[in-house]
Amino acid sequence: MNANNNEASALRGESRLTGCSSDEEPGAETMLIPQIETPDQLVSNRNAEFMRRNFPLATVDLWNDWKWQLRNSITGIEGLRKIMRLSEKEIMALNNLKGRLPLRITPYYASLIHNTKPSHPLRRIVVPVVEELLQSPEEKPDPLHEQSSSPVKGIVHRYPDRVLFTVTQVCSAYCRYCTRSHSVGKLDKLGKNDFEKAFEYIRNHKEVRDVLISGGDPLTMSDEMLDYILRNIREIPHVEMIRIGTRVPVVLPQRITDKLIATLRKYHPLFISLHFSHPDEITKECADACNKLADGGFPLGSQTVLLKGINDNVETMKELFHKLLMIRVRPYYLYQCDLIPGSSHFRTSVRKGLEIIKGLRGFTSGYAIPQYVVDAPGGGGKIPLLPDYVVEHTKDKIVLRNYKGIVCEYPET
Repeated sequence: MNANNNEASALRGESRLTGCSSDEEPGAETMLIPQIETPDQLVSNRNAEFMRRNFPLATVDLWNDWKWQLRNSITGIEGLRKIMRLSEKEIMALNNLKGRLPLRITPYYASLIHNTKPSHPLRRIVVPVVEELLQSPEEKPDPLHEQSSSPVKGIVHRYPDRVLFTVTQVCSAYCRYCTRSHSVGKLDKLGKNDFEKAFEYIRNHKEVRDVLISGGDPLTMSDEMLDYILRNIREIPHVEMIRIGTRVPVVLPQRITDKLIATLRKYHPLFISLHFSHPDEITKECADACNKLADGGFPLGSQTVLLKGINDNVETMKELFHKLLMIRVRPYYLYQCDLIPGSSHFRTSVRKGLEIIKGLRGFTSGYAIPQYVVDAPGGGGKIPLLPDYVVEHTKDKIVLRNYKGIVCEYPET
């Protein structure tokens, strides 16, 4: 199967290893000044070799600059072709992304996948395949009905005491199974007036004690913009806790700078929800970023999406959760994959998720076991699921089966 030449030519002008896909991205106006030095030492030999081959004019300092990483993200088929051999399924998908979730991979994350096969878990997370173009009847652009629960731009108010605040539509890398694939990557960004209306909404709803800042990815924004957002939320008396949802330590660990830590520390209690998909994502760079956040006093939790052929077995999940604990990240949620368009090749059965939880419970530390949830289609919210440990339940007793299959009784008196 050959890629459409006209489409490939059209994309060739849009894709690049240098430049940026959005004016919203930090450093978008900064010019890249060519360097002639060769990197001597990096955090890993993997990065050094990848830099020499694909970014020969970059220095170590540039590689470790998060804004350089954003500006040099791979955003099209020609950029990918320069670093890896693409499969026919990948080429077809890349030539048909117009109007869909765009491509974006940081040089750092590209260094993890450039020499892999198409079936590699990390490659499948960020490189589209033709199955993504197929939509089943049950799949919807906004399966969680967030738009219908949005009283003002940027705010989703579904649960009684908390709101979701989507402050940007930009991510440093786009995961192909993203719940908000209908909106992220678009330039429909919030202006100052939108932010002020969102702050006012939170002020006027005194039942809101918890604000989750998400997007997109909030940590793609500048330190100054984050400070503006956090300051305005923290000044609201009835807001007790603030959370930030981000995948930056996984795909752009260079972003976790001392200045960022100093900015965030002003607004404790501040919790950070991370998103990990596979144990191979936990590199030294990623571990250093997470440890830096933990040293800053931020409780870290991980949310993982159950993905077919990527992490849908007990061994992979156990390795991931053990590695997370070693970098001070608590496994928090295991999500059933949402019903977004083109996600059927990622989705497992719910039974598979229950099997994984059953294979973890009793066989590893309780801290290493997340809560398995389905975020109900239609805006029903997160519904926790557990394997069937209850054999019988009467007014006198409950009969339980433990992780070894042993039946136990507990009195109901």
